[in-house]
Amino acid sequence: MFEDTIAAIATPFGKGGVAIIRISGPQSSDIAQQLSSRKPQNRKALFTSFYDASNHIIDSGICIYFKGPNSYTGEDIVEVQGHGGIVVINMLLKRIIALGARIAKPGEFTERAFLNNKLDLTQAEAVADIIESTTEHSVRSAQRSLQGTFSKLIHELIGELTELRIYVEAAIDFVDEEIDFLNEGGIEQRIKLLSEKLTLILSNAKTGQLLRDGISVVLVGKPNAGKSSLLNCLTGEETAIVTDVAGTTRDVLKEYIQLDGLPLHIIDTAGIHDSNNLIEQEGIRRAHKEIQYADKVLIIHDVRDQHGINEFISQLDSDNDKRVIIFNKIDLINQPAKVVYSKDGDQIFLSIKTGEGFDLLTDYLKKSVGYDENQEAVFIARQRHVNALSEALIAINNGLIQLQQNQAGEIVAEELRLAQNHLGEITGKISSDDLLGKIFSNFCIGK
Repeated sequence: MFEDTIAAIATPFGKGGVAIIRISGPQSSDIAQQLSSRKPQNRKALFTSFYDASNHIIDSGICIYFKGPNSYTGEDIVEVQGHGGIVVINMLLKRIIALGARIAKPGEFTERAFLNNKLDLTQAEAVADIIESTTEHSVRSAQRSLQGTFSKLIHELIGELTELRIYVEAAIDFVDEEIDFLNEGGIEQRIKLLSEKLTLILSNAKTGQLLRDGISVVLVGKPNAGKSSLLNCLTGEETAIVTDVAGTTRDVLKEYIQLDGLPLHIIDTAGIHDSNNLIEQEGIRRAHKEIQYADKVLIIHDVRDQHGINEFISQLDSDNDKRVIIFNKIDLINQPAKVVYSKDGDQIFLSIKTGEGFDLLTDYLKKSVGYDENQEAVFIARQRHVNALSEALIAINNGLIQLQQNQAGEIVAEELRLAQNHLGEITGKISSDDLLGKIFSNFCIGK
């Protein structure tokens, strides 16, 4: 438990019907009693006036006391609900600070909940993810993480790893016995099953990360290829200026949309070509920069110039797996819309003008990143979760290889230990102060 008491406004800044101040710590009840001149009772809403140091009424509202450990943070908590005026709520907060509380740091309430074992780290992060969610699908997935779906899977894996480590390390102690405990105990099969489970969880985590962060899609091509028109089709608005004059777009345009629940960050760029114009040159430089960081690069190209696509691609610094060639203007040659899969870059034939094949593009984008809007088992995840799961999977597979090559049991045991440590980083069983500071500093004040 912490010795100090923290307080913060928990509702958004601005005018509204109600504003809430949250107080957490050992002085919470005393502060509430001095503020209202009435002793709060556990879990009972008290309508009261709130007084300043001169016993003048600041405001009237509701005071609710939650006695620890049965509270969000695990400590004594008081919620003061007053009128939602900027001045009056700040007057209340100043009075609470004067009575002994201090202003909470961003995320400090949830951090205390984590440190008091009310939440693990994935659940704590899910709180912020629910607040920041931009789609209904991501809200539901974040709720699954908050309810412990993700944590339960990780704890099960850690439990299985613990049992494996106990057996492997015990076998090391009996290395001189006639029985080969490592090969006779079905360890290889158990590690294989563990690897398969982890692979599935990693796949779901990657989808969960997509729900949280979305994907970055960069539109590139020659001037007047239809990039801005495609941007407008995807956003459903006239976001970019479209004319018959080549080179209309000279800067980077960024838009955010939802594609059946999948967040998409769409970036329209200047047409890439040789130019002596300084403004166009800067736009082209920025286009190349966006390509480097994109998840998907859509190369919009006139279908009537299919032979020229290879020359254009040679100017781009992009991986084949990120690259998708959009052959536009099929309406001009009466060619049907279709998708062609290729190791050198998949191709989609469509007409941005008529909309023919547009559904093929949107379906392709969702499938290419493994997104399924009907998938209910997905939980929200972050890049650090994906990284930790990937490292754990590498360690487990390394351990399996060592076992199959009849290497010393100590090496197998060490790989299993590393895998367990990586999984422990996800839930916070193994975490550094720097990691915790980085995570909770991104929370909003009052949470």
